[in-house]
Amino acid sequence: MNGMGSFDWDLDQGTFDLDEAGLEVFDLRPEEFDRRPDSLVLRVTPEEGARLDAALRKALQSGRRSYGGYFQVTRRDGVKQWTHTQGTILRNELGNAYRVVGIVRNATDELDQIPMATTVPRAVPERRTLSTIVRRATEALSHAVTVDDVIAVLTGAGGLERFGADGLTLGLVEGGNIRMVAMSGDSMVRYEGLQLRRLDESLPLAEAVTTQQPRFTTSFTELGERFPLIRPYLGKADLDAAAFLPLIAQARSIGGLALFYRSREQFSREDRELYAALAGILAQSLQRAILFDQEREFATGLQAAMLPRHIPRFDDVEIAVRYHSAWSGREVGGDWYDVVALPQNRVGLVVGDVQGHDTHAAAVMGQLRIALRAYAAEGHPPSTVLARASRFLAELDTERFATCAYAQLDLATGNAWVARAGHLGPLVRHTDGRTGWPNVRGGLPLGLATALDLHEFPETRLDLVPGETLVFCTDGLVEERDLDITIGMEALAEAVHSGPGGAEALADHLADSLWERWGSNDDVALLIVRRAPDPGTSRAPRMHSYVHQADPEGLADARSALRQALSDWGMSELADDVELAAGELLVNVLLHTESGAVLTLEVLPEPVRRVRLSVQDRSSVWPRRRSPGEAATSGRGLLMIDALAARWGVEPRGDGKAVWCEFAPGEGTAALAGSANAAGG
Repeated sequence: MNGMGSFDWDLDQGTFDLDEAGLEVFDLRPEEFDRRPDSLVLRVTPEEGARLDAALRKALQSGRRSYGGYFQVTRRDGVKQWTHTQGTILRNELGNAYRVVGIVRNATDELDQIPMATTVPRAVPERRTLSTIVRRATEALSHAVTVDDVIAVLTGAGGLERFGADGLTLGLVEGGNIRMVAMSGDSMVRYEGLQLRRLDESLPLAEAVTTQQPRFTTSFTELGERFPLIRPYLGKADLDAAAFLPLIAQARSIGGLALFYRSREQFSREDRELYAALAGILAQSLQRAILFDQEREFATGLQAAMLPRHIPRFDDVEIAVRYHSAWSGREVGGDWYDVVALPQNRVGLVVGDVQGHDTHAAAVMGQLRIALRAYAAEGHPPSTVLARASRFLAELDTERFATCAYAQLDLATGNAWVARAGHLGPLVRHTDGRTGWPNVRGGLPLGLATALDLHEFPETRLDLVPGETLVFCTDGLVEERDLDITIGMEALAEAVHSGPGGAEALADHLADSLWERWGSNDDVALLIVRRAPDPGTSRAPRMHSYVHQADPEGLADARSALRQALSDWGMSELADDVELAAGELLVNVLLHTESGAVLTLEVLPEPVRRVRLSVQDRSSVWPRRRSPGEAATSGRGLLMIDALAARWGVEPRGDGKAVWCEFAPGEGTAALAGSANAAGG
């Protein structure tokens, strides 16, 4: 169809593909478009872009499947063109949008037929003048925050057209030198030998910077005679005119901009005045960007200095940490992580966030991290550590509060005692890949708890079996503005479920998938701990699984895992009996105790190859074999275990117990019945 093109917008990757007809609608050449939505700002004003963005965002958040609207495109010759877009939003099974496909079309003729009272009049075509160039450059530079952003405006898609040039070079003053930090244009590659020079008058751009006076030339022959150093380069480029503009901010030269042209015969007085205005706008933008980069470098350096330089390593667990600064704004956050080696083969795990995004928040974070680390090293339980940390924060000369999650992990048993102060609890990934957010009770944020005299930070015990992973993070990893936090929590759970097994690899996976997805408008601290797997040996394989009391699907998943393990080990004939026994033992734990169950299945190769099933819980009450009557609805569990297993028994395990039973392939249950009594069954 004439005047209609199509687009394909990948929201996860951030790419925006336009077909040839779509490029024509936006009056863009293929080489001018780099598949980024931001590049369309060359043709769409910020006001129009903001209106379209608001319509799309509303459609995304409301769950709608489509959106549409009219907007104006400014064509290459300055003519305003009415354009219509219609898009279909594709969503995954969680309802999250991941792709938008649709059409764009020239709607000028269509709107010309509508009475003027019902629509905005079409802009009168205007001659493309230097004032238009200055206006477009101003619009583009208004969004630049860092020096890299300014460079992107100059060298990105449409940069040369935006400045009305065939080539350009940007140089920044660094001490006594001028460094060329940006070049754009096919012919500019020939000038790469001049990227770093002393700040003297041997080059035309350096002269303009030194004297703070612009230089305009329409004769490269004369330019080469005045500056012999540049003469070898002039003949290699098909350019014949240039403007060398000093970039002056607060009476100080901070750099220079060189614009190159083909077939230009003169620079009028009006041209020179407008170029001076263009240089002033660019200088102001650069000065702000340079100041931002300097402040940002200082702030992030301060925060990095307050985070642990080294994380202790342990034989029994793999620990990975990551920190990511927010990319927007000068702010630096108070997020932190810490890992503390404790006595008795334990480790303390900390993730927290001080209120605010400034250097004060970072300074408070540094003091609080050291204090909490000291309280943990004294051996206090998590509830006491958080209570003392809250009092410490309240006594500082600050009104800030902080959220925090703290866990003590026993490396030998995998027992973890977790407490939290207004913070997210950990996400757990089980050995079979299932993920879940355990119900970890919590208290008020640190500092606020002291102000209200509510120093209650209840502890929750989690059992981390070999091969399982805990993920702690700050809210920046799961929160996005205007979206419910549960959306981010679900996205994190899915990313952990589909991620690699190792802690370091998983941390990289989360950084690549989630930080890019949310845009990281907030700082993020991430701590991942994975208990080393315990697969046994080839002759005596072993598997572990944890069934949480609040996880109704865990029982079925555990049975499936048992059956799969026995199949892998070539012992499928035992699957029915083992699965039935496991179900009975697990149900007893979930019904009669207040904890979950750790399930272990292993092969015992000697003296007779057999399988041992063990179910561990935290209750110290041992099971009793009963003789239920015919009408009884319970009490037959151990009788069934006794009938199915070759041997079974109970043994103490930590502060609880483990019920175990053994199954031998090809043997009846009576073969080892005589030893059942010896086992204590």
